[in-house]
Amino acid sequence: MSKPRISSEDLKKMIKKTGLPMPTTKVFLAGIRGYYLDSMGVKGKNDRGIYDDALIWVTPNGIFSFNANVDPSAYRKGTGKGSTKGMASLNCGIWLYQMGMHNGSAPHPAFRQAASVVVTRDGVDAFYEDTGMFGINIHRGGNTGTSSLGCQTIPPKQWDSFKELGYSELKRAGQKKFFYILLENK
Repeated sequence: MSKPRISSEDLKKMIKKTGLPMPTTKVFLAGIRGYYLDSMGVKGKNDRGIYDDALIWVTPNGIFSFNANVDPSAYRKGTGKGSTKGMASLNCGIWLYQMGMHNGSAPHPAFRQAASVVVTRDGVDAFYEDTGMFGINIHRGGNTGTSSLGCQTIPPKQWDSFKELGYSELKRAGQKKFFYILLENK
């Protein structure tokens, strides 16, 4: 699995095209949904359950790309916001994150939501939006699947270097929080 390749200039152009503001912190993370849109999974379609996306640390020391999954692993139709809610996909936009722990069945290091996000949920009749603190975290995925109920996940072989780079660059910049800008490859 080769890592995504994108130049700093191309990433900035991609962000500018969306109309979203460029993150203002020294260190930020960019995600590109469907980075491998035509070379992995169904051609021309962003797939769930595979590492066909990209996460890119942007730091004063350069940009560093990693394979990723920014979609849930599967579909689950639902309604409302309680126990019957549908599976969540993080919407494109700029979100605030921080270092922390992912609290699943076995808590482990992650990058956690630091503020509310907007997600689109699988609905019974139609997709629907939901806003809040859902634990849409960035963490290590699985070897045989992406291990995501809506989180952004990194393949296990790349997770340690992704996490260590992020933790060290954030500490070096004196940042407790960082912006995560999620884009769509179109």
